[in-house]
Amino acid sequence: MKKIAVVAAVIKHEEKILCVQRAPSKYDYISLKYEFPGGKVEQGETPEQAIIREIQEELNMEIVVHSHLVTVDYDYPDFSISLNTFLCHSNDKDLQLLEHVDYQWLTIDELTTLDWAAADLPIVDELQKNDSRCIE
Repeated sequence: MKKIAVVAAVIKHEEKILCVQRAPSKYDYISLKYEFPGGKVEQGETPEQAIIREIQEELNMEIVVHSHLVTVDYDYPDFSISLNTFLCHSNDKDLQLLEHVDYQWLTIDELTTLDWAAADLPIVDELQKNDSRCIE
């Protein structure tokens, strides 16, 4: 199975992290699950360029990318991803849901209250283990 290169942004504003809910999908195992926003890396793009573009396209939001957090390789039943995750911040909470159905701004401690896509769970774990690394 071919591995798809994707990126995700852990976007922090003040002391909260942006979590977005996926729209209904043909794959029930990701349908309506929460995730950190992002998407596919296009040919010729760096992961950092891809995450800035994806957040603009999906949320109409400007972010600043700070550092790489973790890469998660995950095999879903129908596809595999290599998910590069970056710590980012936004200067405000204003956004438009252009592809997702809901969003929440949560503290690190509140992240486990959501029903996450399986590939995003290791990111939640990493954030909880290393919350001192999270940007202020």
